[in-house]
Amino acid sequence: MKLDVLNIQGQKTGRAVDLPDDVFGIEPNEHVLYLAVKQYLANQRQGTHKAKERSEVSGSTRKLHRQKGTGGSRKGDINNPLYPGGGRVFGPRPRDYEQKLNKKVKRLARKSALSAKAKNGGIFVIEDLKFDAPKTKAMVDILSKLEVASKKTLVVVPEMTENVMLSGRNLPKSKVVRAQDLNTYEIMNANALVISEGSIGKIVESLA
Repeated sequence: MKLDVLNIQGQKTGRAVDLPDDVFGIEPNEHVLYLAVKQYLANQRQGTHKAKERSEVSGSTRKLHRQKGTGGSRKGDINNPLYPGGGRVFGPRPRDYEQKLNKKVKRLARKSALSAKAKNGGIFVIEDLKFDAPKTKAMVDILSKLEVASKKTLVVVPEMTENVMLSGRNLPKSKVVRAQDLNTYEIMNANALVISEGSIGKIVESLA
């Protein structure tokens, strides 16, 4: 697949890059995409939730009334989950939500995500970004010229320079990432991928 290389004004430079079909042109595997996104979201969970159960709440352990002879139901202590302030039945406890996927599955998922974006015309290749100083306005101007400023955009760079990182970090709908750090969830979550020319080789290399 060939795509035109655009400059920071959103205009064609007269050059084109060849996106390898084994990375950007495969048939997307939907089940593998599901597994990779599920793993990513699960691994973001801290798992620090905790509720007090019957033995942990503060309250008297005195039996409320005798077992028999009252005409009422049997009752234990006030910490019973049926009473206000009582413990919670089977409440959440701290746990690890981490899931694992084989390297080949994760690699196939990233290829499927990139291929899906390429198929839908969601990939833009631009010249390498260079900022003399951190300027959010400069990043906004570039995205506006590409007509993706209002969309969720993932800007992919070969190396994370401080000026580029600071220029893009305050944009609510855009994120700047290194080519080696691309993951399936962020690719699928973005409406558009703005890939700098020097990142393509890094992406292909990481998925070889």
